[in-house]
Amino acid sequence: MDLSCFKAYDLRGRVPDQLNPILAEKIGRAYVEITGAKKVIVGYDIRLSSPDIAEALSSGLMAAGADVFDIGLCGTEQVYFATSHYKMDGGIMVTASHNPKDHNGMKMVGPESRPISSDNGLNEIRDRVLEPFGDAPEQGRYEPLEVMSAYIDHLLGYVDAVSLTPMTIAVNAGNGGAGLVIDELEQHLPFEFVKVHHEPDGHFPNGVPNPILPENRAVTADAVIAEGAVMGIAWDGDYDRCFFFDENGRFIEGYYIVGLLADQFLRKTGGGKVIHDPRLTWNTLDLVEAAGGEAIESKTGHAFIKQRMRDEDAVYGGEMSAHHYFRDFAYCDSGMIPWLLVAERLCQSGQTLSSLIDARIEAYPASGEINRTIADPPKVIAAIEAKYSVGAKNVSHVDGVSIEFDDWRFNLRMSNTEPVVRLNVESRADIPLMEEKTAELLAEMDRLNKEG
Repeated sequence: MDLSCFKAYDLRGRVPDQLNPILAEKIGRAYVEITGAKKVIVGYDIRLSSPDIAEALSSGLMAAGADVFDIGLCGTEQVYFATSHYKMDGGIMVTASHNPKDHNGMKMVGPESRPISSDNGLNEIRDRVLEPFGDAPEQGRYEPLEVMSAYIDHLLGYVDAVSLTPMTIAVNAGNGGAGLVIDELEQHLPFEFVKVHHEPDGHFPNGVPNPILPENRAVTADAVIAEGAVMGIAWDGDYDRCFFFDENGRFIEGYYIVGLLADQFLRKTGGGKVIHDPRLTWNTLDLVEAAGGEAIESKTGHAFIKQRMRDEDAVYGGEMSAHHYFRDFAYCDSGMIPWLLVAERLCQSGQTLSSLIDARIEAYPASGEINRTIADPPKVIAAIEAKYSVGAKNVSHVDGVSIEFDDWRFNLRMSNTEPVVRLNVESRADIPLMEEKTAELLAEMDRLNKEG
């Protein structure tokens, strides 16, 4: 049996050769045997293969003795929400997020929506799938569960409804599931939504919903400009990530949104801890300190950030990859809470999104993440570190290597999933320096790679 769909954090693979209903049924059985779960939430995304895979998964869960609470077509964050809100033993979302349309996958959580990944059960589930199964003495039962209304109430709890004023917002669901939530929220908000690629459609007629690809951004930017919207928001297929465009249609790097949300959240809570990743940090550190909070660095990746948030009881966590985590959302990531907070900030401040962001870009210009395919990543990273750590103010190994000087810094790290090295560079209010150092590092990486 091909088990290549099991990855470090979740399951993802091509349908039907890497993931299919037969394997999904076994995964359901293995999940119950390994976790001991008795009550499990199951939800699925808009992909054409998702209902069949979710049904087979549910059959396996019930055959192993667990009760299945089916929340139907949804986003990943609704599985997180339902699992914690209804105090279930676990939850499984059938989704492949922004992978090609012939792929599917699963994201698994345990009690309190704690992530299940390769270091806490996912490998055991994978190994158990290979062994024979018998049915539990008592079959689990099946129950549909309506979670949308409780979820919408929860989302609205993050903003002060009285302070919201009418404005136009362009939204691009990418034919994923986000449009269904926008339609529900619309009834409670004074905003007018300009809806782009709004209808859920697993055929992905406008391409796979992945707004991080530059070629996928123009349609949202164009809608913002054409309709005079105050901002644009685009989501990936299972809408656990959201991406922002200002009123001029400019795509905003996720790094600056982390700082904006940290600031907005700390204003509400009157302080607290904020978790951030090590790739780009200075803007976040600056804003968190100014708002009376404490910034804490964590290794990149949702399992690491969520665990660190629990350990520190942090109010908010953000990654520049557009994942935003909230303590009151079971420390999980949401693609809906961030834009509600930004919209609230625009209403309260009377400022444009570009004016809120421009000052931060000027203070801490950044390269954005640049990927390079490298034959021997550890060797190249070690050589870069040896060269640049001379005279550096600080060298850190929280994730890859971060090297800091008085007026610029960079982070260089390996991908967890492919032979690429990821570079991020930022400076203090010096765009030419940031660009010069980025070019210099890329040239050095190319040279080292050619030398082999």
